[in-house]
Amino acid sequence: MTTTVLSPAAAEAEPQPATPAVTASAPVVTRPAAVEKEPECLRIKGAEACVGPDGSDRPGVTIEDTANDNLHPAVEYYLNGYLGTKYVIHNLGRKGEVRGNREIGKIVTFRAALYEGNHRVKFGRWKTVRDMTKYPVKRETRVTPTEARARAKTCTSTKGAATVCFGEQNTFVFACDTGADTYQARAQYFVAGDPTARFEIHQLAGVNTCGKAEHGDLAVSMYRASVYNHNRRVATRLYKYN
Repeated sequence: MTTTVLSPAAAEAEPQPATPAVTASAPVVTRPAAVEKEPECLRIKGAEACVGPDGSDRPGVTIEDTANDNLHPAVEYYLNGYLGTKYVIHNLGRKGEVRGNREIGKIVTFRAALYEGNHRVKFGRWKTVRDMTKYPVKRETRVTPTEARARAKTCTSTKGAATVCFGEQNTFVFACDTGADTYQARAQYFVAGDPTARFEIHQLAGVNTCGKAEHGDLAVSMYRASVYNHNRRVATRLYKYN
């Protein structure tokens, strides 16, 4: 069993693991009927985040910009009840545009947020949905940085112990923490040559752990490895082009 290690400040801001009994502090759990084809959505002023099945108008996990302002929306989410890896999709398009990722897990815990540059200024409540996709991605929590490098086509590292590795043909991305400290490793990248959607993997579980994201047939186009102290970036490299 993998043990998730979170700093006290991070733990206060994150959802509790999914449990069979829903308590007051747990995310809202929705169990859609098998025939339901509508996405489950959360809204805050300026953003709408949804998780939907393949047959809906918003498949996968998506984030829409609903305000014409200087802020941009993002959806933050966890997969399969595992809090050691957080995913973020930043929608850098204009009002009315939707960005997202169709590769989701059996369980998705998500919320909408608003960012000004790299600074998060607002976020909503967490919500958990189950069984939204016919082919959910599996949880991988035991991959080490060495294993990630062996499986990948390309890797890059940054001072402060963050590594990003990825492979293409059913594209996957690993973000690995290689330093025994309180900082977190992040992968920040773009796919399919689209500059209006930035994907991030925040690896929170500690040294020698990796978080994984999948992107189907969409290739990584630009990427970098970064190290963060909560939301403050402490080390990074310039973006590289693939």
